[in-house]
Amino acid sequence: MSRTVLITGASSGIGFEFARLFAGEGFACLITARRVDRLEALAEQLRREQQVRVDVIPADLADPASPDRIFAAVGAAGLTVDVLVNNAGFPTYGYFAGLDIRTELNELQVNVVALTHLTRLFLPGMVARHEGRILNVASTAAFEPGPLMAVYYASKAYVLSFSEAIGNELVGSGVSVTTLCPGITRTGFQAAGAMEDSRLVQGRMADAASVALAGYRGVIARKSVVIPGFSNKLVPLAVRLAPRSVVTRMVRRAQERVR
Repeated sequence: MSRTVLITGASSGIGFEFARLFAGEGFACLITARRVDRLEALAEQLRREQQVRVDVIPADLADPASPDRIFAAVGAAGLTVDVLVNNAGFPTYGYFAGLDIRTELNELQVNVVALTHLTRLFLPGMVARHEGRILNVASTAAFEPGPLMAVYYASKAYVLSFSEAIGNELVGSGVSVTTLCPGITRTGFQAAGAMEDSRLVQGRMADAASVALAGYRGVIARKSVVIPGFSNKLVPLAVRLAPRSVVTRMVRRAQERVR
């Protein structure tokens, strides 16, 4: 397979670990996020340790123009994206009626619209070459409604549905779409969503490196859906078997603050 990957949200957490994994396997890496200083530090580390090409593309995916700018930057660099990793995303926490609407709309722009836009920009080239892989990062939140994180859960449901649908459309094309659905993971996610006091994050959490490894193995193997962790694999089954109202109440209970 060809060896160039584009990773969004690469400055920290799971995206950071994706960059380390792909670079370690010899991929040229295009890394993008808002925090330029962190991207540059990561790029220098990967160039030094792995002797691979790393290009930094600063971008804030809350800006609707960013996907087009990223696409143009890749073209200007003379590179072809063989693996697209749509990892960028962020949560908000609280009663929807009381949250800032601009932040909620930015969340949808990053988690849903930018992911869709980037996929549409890079997918035709993959189809034309009869070779490509797309990895979209969703969550176990994709399988259930999420009171107190209503927009985040809904955005991840979109990612899963969208990915499975276009994956079906692409059967036989040489291009595959993989959806990674991790459970709660130890990253900067909790602080970003101001949800450190939620019951959901008080227990054991997966580490970003193990989640990224599961996603990497899944996209290379062209799996459709990857759910890391045994207990997380039970979530879709439990949601199918339980009444919807019960699922919603259980998620609400898990999300409430402990103090």
